[in-house]
Amino acid sequence: MKILALYSIKGGVGKTSSAVNLAFNAAQGGYRTLVWDLDPQGASSYYFRIKPKIKGGSKDLMAGKRELEELIKGTDFDNLDLIPADFSFRNLDLLLDDKKKPTRQLKKRLNTLANEYDFIFLDCPPSISLLSEAVFEAADLLLSPIIPTTLSLRTLAQLKAFIEGHDLKNTSLVPFFSMVDRRKNMHKDIMREALADYPGLLKTSIPYASDIERMGLERMPLAAYSGRSSSAEAYHELWQEILARTAL
Repeated sequence: MKILALYSIKGGVGKTSSAVNLAFNAAQGGYRTLVWDLDPQGASSYYFRIKPKIKGGSKDLMAGKRELEELIKGTDFDNLDLIPADFSFRNLDLLLDDKKKPTRQLKKRLNTLANEYDFIFLDCPPSISLLSEAVFEAADLLLSPIIPTTLSLRTLAQLKAFIEGHDLKNTSLVPFFSMVDRRKNMHKDIMREALADYPGLLKTSIPYASDIERMGLERMPLAAYSGRSSSAEAYHELWQEILARTAL
């Protein structure tokens, strides 16, 4: 089992759409796949047409009154399940803080699913917090979407510095460009420069495209309604790059 976290300090960078579409590609490839929507806003849950609410909320989960397996819901797609969001996830930092070894709590719970899934995708809220540190500890790959802008690169540098400063040696930061407009010279220049600073940067970029924005209307992964589009192909190619790094 591999745990892949879609994470960014900055919001609005295509994190949730990437989590949903990459997970869909994994499932379509025959891998048993789970998405855990950790963001209390519940966007991944919305895209999969599942109500963002779990019985007992995060309090029962962290207290050990409910097992993670009990929260799993099936989606409309083969090999693809979801643990929906709950608004109580906004309190996960406080609940983790009450635990011994708080940053290991997510990994401890996810390990119980090791025989059930090949890939687990974590759709994470945009912040630096105790929950973030727990995600860093749990994830095999920390997939960080970035827009080719100065501010987005600045947040990536902050994330890289945080990981290095907290001695998270097992955290593998893997950035990729999202919401790219190749008509803009600035986007092309920043992407070229970033390759020198971040050798682990994935080569495939996700375009800024209207068919991806339609996910909110269609409420399903991109390839389920626009499988032949260049955007769907970009997500497929991105997934192949990621898959090659997991050595599963």
